[in-house]
Amino acid sequence: MQLAEFLDASYTPYQAVEEVKTYLNQNGFTELSEREAWSLVRGGNYYVERNGSSLIAFRVGEGDYFKLIATHADSPCLKLKENPNMLSEKYVKWNVETYGGGIWYSFFDRPLKVAGRVVERDGDALSVRSVVSDYTVIIPSLAVHMNRGVNDGFSVNPQIDLLPLAGIGQAEVMSGISDRAVSYDLYVASAQKAFVSGVNGEFLCSPRIDNLTSVYASMLGLCQAEGDGICVAAIFDNEEVGSGTMQGAASDFLKTTLDRICLAFGIEEKIAFAKSMMISLDNAHAMHPNHPEKCDPTNRPVMGGGIVVKSHANRAYTTDALSSAIVKTVFDAANVRYQTFFNRSDMRSGGTLGAVSLGQVSVLTVDLGLAQLSMHSATECVALSDVDCLVKGLSAFYGASISFNGDKVCVK
Repeated sequence: MQLAEFLDASYTPYQAVEEVKTYLNQNGFTELSEREAWSLVRGGNYYVERNGSSLIAFRVGEGDYFKLIATHADSPCLKLKENPNMLSEKYVKWNVETYGGGIWYSFFDRPLKVAGRVVERDGDALSVRSVVSDYTVIIPSLAVHMNRGVNDGFSVNPQIDLLPLAGIGQAEVMSGISDRAVSYDLYVASAQKAFVSGVNGEFLCSPRIDNLTSVYASMLGLCQAEGDGICVAAIFDNEEVGSGTMQGAASDFLKTTLDRICLAFGIEEKIAFAKSMMISLDNAHAMHPNHPEKCDPTNRPVMGGGIVVKSHANRAYTTDALSSAIVKTVFDAANVRYQTFFNRSDMRSGGTLGAVSLGQVSVLTVDLGLAQLSMHSATECVALSDVDCLVKGLSAFYGASISFNGDKVCVK
């Protein structure tokens, strides 16, 4: 799986999960269903999806503890409402609502695709399929001649300013959707292709770097892993809107999957969780070269500086001294670079899925990510060397032996 191709193809979590499934199938993983009984064996590789947009993959090694990595596949974009067509003179525009907290001005005047899933009647049944439009649309900005103060500040009104221009006349929402369609989850997402930037080609720029680079690295790390324990990579949907869905990190998806693994091998779940560790993997803010004042005075991660260990006193991030020390020990042994992130103390912190997931599965957890710029923009930026560093670090985590003995932890 190539990162640029994965980013280009994964307009929504539905496409991302399809891409991941293809990769796992090619690497000897067996698909399971939540609606059927599982027959698991030691040494087996498996995955299970939920609602088309979340997936958990795992490799069953020897031992009765879990090494987990949790990521999310959704990114800020626009979601089509039902009955979306709106006429403005001869133009057709679409009625949309915002999904997540995007930098919405960055979505103007760039190619956008419609993607997601459609539910159709199929005889007496309903069938679900993922779709991507064969065309692009744009959201046209208002010319400076008609908005003279635009460069002094512009507040985006999503009901007025963010409506994509679909066409002239009676434009259909999307070619390829039949009259059998009953409902859909369709999104208008950036269609910008991934590209390399920097005079030495240091940077990768693309939509959805947050957080598909984490998904990509966790899948490669899982497939490369060799070690004891049960290695798990969980991809959740809906992190950008709080995770409170049946396929989000606040759901029972991870808990029930781990329950079924424990049941298959006669493992005492509570003991297994007490021996386990999880990485909550979501990207971090790099120091912005034009606004270094926005960074903490002494913890200033930069692109190209390695994996970021994220901490927060009020626990927006799950990292504590023990979980931080464990991953740093793993990374030191594997010669993997890392750096630390704290918010400025006078700035409000963001959050991610780690703290949410702990409500379902309470294990020792650390928050990690890649340092990036332009987070939640229609095109984001990361250092290519850091992506390689992350894959190596996650492989080392999966390959490490981590054991708890009283007040001591053995990491080797």
